[in-house]
Amino acid sequence: MSQITVRETGIEGLLVIEPTVHRDARGFFVEFYNERDFAEAGIDTHFVQDNVSRSVRGVLRGLHFQKHFPQAKLVRAGRGRVFDVAVDLRQGSATFGQWHGEILSEDNFRQMYVPEGFAHGYLVLSDEAEFCYKVNDFYHPGDEGGIAFNDPALGIEWPELTGEYPGAPLASAYRMTDGRPLILSAKDENHPLMKDSWIFT
Repeated sequence: MSQITVRETGIEGLLVIEPTVHRDARGFFVEFYNERDFAEAGIDTHFVQDNVSRSVRGVLRGLHFQKHFPQAKLVRAGRGRVFDVAVDLRQGSATFGQWHGEILSEDNFRQMYVPEGFAHGYLVLSDEAEFCYKVNDFYHPGDEGGIAFNDPALGIEWPELTGEYPGAPLASAYRMTDGRPLILSAKDENHPLMKDSWIFT
């Protein structure tokens, strides 16, 4: 009997996965990945690496993609709470340029399966979060691409984030609703709009 429930997002191949959580007086047990269950759900991706990043509230990582060696990802919040976003960059896709966001947390155990051909990013909503993700290909240095997290054409609705688009993906133009600053890497502050990105070159 499968231990996962799979929910479609309206973007083909982008799926939300909820595992069965077994609870008792001691705590809980959960299988976050079972190859057989995933294959039965139509996800036969072969994962080759597990990654974990730790971030504080207000950190936004993204939107990232690999240009020539796209990665499929299985993502979750092992600790804390994040708003996770995937943007369809597949040329010819009926949902090209559309995005889906999902709250992933240590409490809801939810995962998102992001196929190859998507840009991905997340905003940390808790005081601290550990973001865990499997990938189906190794990292290729120099193959990184990015899109501005605040691209008006995408219109991503980041929760608990306030500010006005200043013409660039600048952290200084935004704050969390509790007054904490938005935190971006220097690289993420220099990503182009989607229309100006590598996708269209």
